[in-house]
Amino acid sequence: MSSTETIPAGSHGSPAGTLRLWLALIVATLLTWQLGEGGGSLPLTVAVLGIALLKGAAVALDFMALRHAPPLWRNLLLGWLLFVCALIGLAYWKGIA
Repeated sequence: MSSTETIPAGSHGSPAGTLRLWLALIVATLLTWQLGEGGGSLPLTVAVLGIALLKGAAVALDFMALRHAPPLWRNLLLGWLLFVCALIGLAYWKGIA
């Protein structure tokens, strides 16, 4: 998007939608915290990393406004997020092996 293009009004969501997303992120944070307290089994770890990946994607797409960014920027950030979660999962898997 060039500097002369304008972003349509409302493309970043409504205040009510932002509040709902923020509340969902809070609930997801509490859920991952509760799951993390439950022990270190592989399914729980996968669930926590999956929720963290979804939370990161939501923050990037909505709060960082990458939903309407050029695909290169969006894919780079989401790919980086997936890569980091995969590395954490691999480190966990190698640690229990």
